[in-house]
Amino acid sequence: MSIPSEKLIKPKVPTFLNHLKTYIVRGLIAVIPLVISFFVVQFLYVMVDRRVARMIEGWIGFTIPGLGILLVLVILYLVGQIASNLAGKQLFGLIEKISERIPLVRTTYQVGKQISQSLSHEDKQLFKKVVMVRYLNAGAWTIGFVTGTLTDEREPGVTLLKVFVPTPPNPTSGTMIIVRETDARDPGWTVEEGLKTVISGGIIGPPALK
Repeated sequence: MSIPSEKLIKPKVPTFLNHLKTYIVRGLIAVIPLVISFFVVQFLYVMVDRRVARMIEGWIGFTIPGLGILLVLVILYLVGQIASNLAGKQLFGLIEKISERIPLVRTTYQVGKQISQSLSHEDKQLFKKVVMVRYLNAGAWTIGFVTGTLTDEREPGVTLLKVFVPTPPNPTSGTMIIVRETDARDPGWTVEEGLKTVISGGIIGPPALK
């Protein structure tokens, strides 16, 4: 008696190479913000320490330990002050437009910008909590971030949630929906965990729902 060919097909089992590839990609995404930050600080330190710090030490006639690091911190503080005002925002907007014209620089700049905006303290305060909602497909859950609540005068006692649903891997774009609080599911994740999950397209993030 012959066995139908479909019964001979075995389910695919993840191979070691697939396992290796998955975790290499996860590791790469996890270290991107660290690598970008490292090279920025290293560039500033080398530039400041070799030129400005040594020039100052040449003027005063003696060496000051840690002067290069101190000057880098001062520069970062001043850049933060500049970036916070209108003129600074226009300047960084111009830099962004220029970077978008250079392929490699554009990719690196956008990744760094998205991560810094999404994981910054001020942005995280805008999101109250992470929820899972039914959106576009009744059979699937979508990650969203609660930005506030509403009351429905036509339904006393019913709380509505204002939920921002981001578009992976760019959490700065998306759409806002309003759902009943009872229709939203709490995964038990922190806002940072939710943002990392969105940015990585689900490659990194919490391993389970709490």
